[in-house]
Amino acid sequence: MKKKGTVLEKKKKKPSKPGINKGDISDSLKEFYKESLEPKFIQIDNRFDQVDNRFERIENRLEQHDKRFEQIDRRFEQVDKRFDQVDKRFEQIDARFEKVDSRFTEFREDIIHQFHVISEDLVDKVKQVAEGVAMVNEKLDRTRQELKGEIQESKQEVLAAIKFSYAELDKRITALEGEMENLKRRMDILERRSVS
Repeated sequence: MKKKGTVLEKKKKKPSKPGINKGDISDSLKEFYKESLEPKFIQIDNRFDQVDNRFERIENRLEQHDKRFEQIDRRFEQVDKRFDQVDKRFEQIDARFEKVDSRFTEFREDIIHQFHVISEDLVDKVKQVAEGVAMVNEKLDRTRQELKGEIQESKQEVLAAIKFSYAELDKRITALEGEMENLKRRMDILERRSVS
């Protein structure tokens, strides 16, 4: 709001000198803003939108990795269930051996021989299970290494994008500051001319 009797009003009441006046400078600055600065600010906003989109893609990739880990957890649960089944089988076999020992004490040597045969078979099965577990561990280690690599690559991509964006913004801001300095110098010259 303008107050009556201010310095600005007193200056406005004076007859204007021919040449450039404040209205012309104001119009020129508005035009400069619309033609030069506003498009650059829009470009900067667009770059930030692109960076946001990249972060969303990275977040989606991380969610995919989480799903993969959930699948791996489910596989481990299946392995645990298989171990439980093997434990139940061992318990069943132990119960059978106790019945056999109580019923057939006179055939003990034959039963011991059979026990050795069965235990070797069980040892082979346990070895097979252990090999399966070792293979699952190797697969898990490979998957972890792959995930680490993918996460590291994603991290490097994001950092590179951020560095590039900041470098671009720094260049643009430096250019805008230079243009603003030029405008200030021009305004100073114009004000000096209008004063003299």
